[in-house]
Amino acid sequence: MTDTEAHETRAPAPAPVHWKLVIDCGNPQAQADFWAAALHYEVEDNNALIERLLELGALPREAVVEFHARLAFRDLVAVRHPEDPVEPDSGTGLGRRLLFQRVAEPKSGKNRLHLDLHPGADRREDEVARLQGLGASVLREVKEAGGQWVVMADPEGNEFCVQ
Repeated sequence: MTDTEAHETRAPAPAPVHWKLVIDCGNPQAQADFWAAALHYEVEDNNALIERLLELGALPREAVVEFHARLAFRDLVAVRHPEDPVEPDSGTGLGRRLLFQRVAEPKSGKNRLHLDLHPGADRREDEVARLQGLGASVLREVKEAGGQWVVMADPEGNEFCVQ
């Protein structure tokens, strides 16, 4: 069998797995607003889906809040990259997303996973100031042989870095 024949008989590679990063929090709406502003993302609009679910009786009214003059899930709010596709019937992003999920317990300990934001070294100081204006706080500045960055915390204390 030639290399060409072997290549033609191989099964196609599986499609990449779609994913989102889920972040536990106490106030999903506030976290969504912070991170949408921090990343220049958009808060997802699930209003049409929620209205449908309410009409069908598939969602209790107490599971819904008003958020930005639209219906939103009380315990889940996502933000998405503005250029990524959106599922039109649900308003759910089909690309880069962060989903904020309400949990009862407060954050404790260091994150095991965090975001690194890369505005560029020449813009780091301005970006840190902008993020502080949105409600983030500076935890420490790191200067090492391999680079420098600022470790920050979002309004609920989740750590992230500005490179």
